[in-house]
Amino acid sequence: MRALLSVADREGIVEFARELQALDVDLVATEGTREHLDAAGVQVAALSDITGTPALAGGLVRTLHPAVYAGILARRDRPDELAQIAEAGIGLIDIVVVNVRPFAPQVGARIVPMDEAIAMIDVAGPALLAAAARSHFAVAPVPHPRHYATVAAELRDRGVISAETRQRLAAESFAAVAAYHAEIAAYLNRITGDAFPAHVAIVLEKVGDLPYGENPHQSAAIYRETTHRDGTLADAHRLGGRLPTFNDMLDLDAAYRIASDFTAPTAVIVRHTDPVGIASADELVEAYRHALDVDPASSYGSIVGLNREVDGPTAREVIANHFEAVVAPAFTEAALAILRSSPELEILAVPPNPIDGPRDYGIAAVDFKRISGGVLLESRDDDSGLDRSQLHVVTRRRPTLEELTDLLFAWRAVRNVRSNAIVIARNLVTVGIGAAQVSRLAAVEIAVHRAGDRARTAVMASDAYFPFPDALALAAQAGVTAVIQPGGSVRDESAIEVADRHHLAMVFTGRRHFRH
Repeated sequence: MRALLSVADREGIVEFARELQALDVDLVATEGTREHLDAAGVQVAALSDITGTPALAGGLVRTLHPAVYAGILARRDRPDELAQIAEAGIGLIDIVVVNVRPFAPQVGARIVPMDEAIAMIDVAGPALLAAAARSHFAVAPVPHPRHYATVAAELRDRGVISAETRQRLAAESFAAVAAYHAEIAAYLNRITGDAFPAHVAIVLEKVGDLPYGENPHQSAAIYRETTHRDGTLADAHRLGGRLPTFNDMLDLDAAYRIASDFTAPTAVIVRHTDPVGIASADELVEAYRHALDVDPASSYGSIVGLNREVDGPTAREVIANHFEAVVAPAFTEAALAILRSSPELEILAVPPNPIDGPRDYGIAAVDFKRISGGVLLESRDDDSGLDRSQLHVVTRRRPTLEELTDLLFAWRAVRNVRSNAIVIARNLVTVGIGAAQVSRLAAVEIAVHRAGDRARTAVMASDAYFPFPDALALAAQAGVTAVIQPGGSVRDESAIEVADRHHLAMVFTGRRHFRH
């Protein structure tokens, strides 16, 4: 039995090579891998001893040789093929240990010239892995160090690698090769400026299994994108509590996404992916108190998202209530000690950058939603550039400075609420939210009902225009004094007339924020 070793990731390769040799497996390695093994005292044959050819084309052509590929691809159940390679003096290769170095991980950190990026592309590694996977009926492709122990154990216990294991390794190998090429294609599409190319390959790597899906009878797992620029929930470290469920992950993602959308210290409490309350303040603990005060009853058993490192005072406030999980960029040791006193509370910290560094290409710049038989892709809804100078006051009364500050806060909040969406806010706190309604008037009714007396002197944001002015009249009757909305309706004049009649200040943004 003979194995070919060619690894970019050297983790565990020395120990694996020693174990293979102890099992009487002949080893041959490409130059870099052989030198690494030799430095550790493991002597293996050089690939050039088999091919009789030195590395060519700047070292790119090492394994691309008939003596390698014939030894991998020859059918063991075809006597004619075996006789053919024997006549050519080519030996069989039974195990192919190859892991491919990641393509251009530094692309997201800086602008990489095309020639430099192209030089990073590994041609031989993916080709070797694909050849071994194609021949998995007799050859074992080993694409990752995590498989070394399984391969060694089967050889030690059975003397062979089982067909089931070879088939699993082949599936993973083809997936690894496809993912590698997909990342290269994504980078080239990014360079050419093609946001929606003819073919899109979404590369995901498994993070782990989840307890269950949306319902207990559904199985579930979480995967992470291999190309994204900022730290996300998929990169999060679980610092305490139970393993989050599928539904928890959806709410955790919404909570962290919403909290991170604000620059001031902000807390958000989320249930079923919609915010129960959002608040910003000078101190994180104050923001949390205000967010909780919006609707303490609905907050019970919800998810807390925070956009600052959680300190002891904030942790003490959080632990005093019943929540499923809390997510933030980081936690102080004092905060962790407090939060971990509740053993079931899920505690997740989201790092500032992805696990393997920022890579701003591929699907990093788009959102997508699944439909039956396909996927919809769109550019992200980014409104970070909106400022006061872009607001168009359409009413006789202009908003005061305090109203304007709350309007901008409410506008940022409403774009994180499912449509039809209405947010009523006062003093940088969402006092009433109407989410996911089929009627904008119904969304206003819900927001007004939840706000109660707090609607007086508050402002209101709508994610889209008002098709009828009755919702504005209802808000004014509840005490709302200023409104922010996109505008653009054929009935805008009617809306402006109603706003003027009720002495409302109203501004148009010219941008809609539907969120389905």
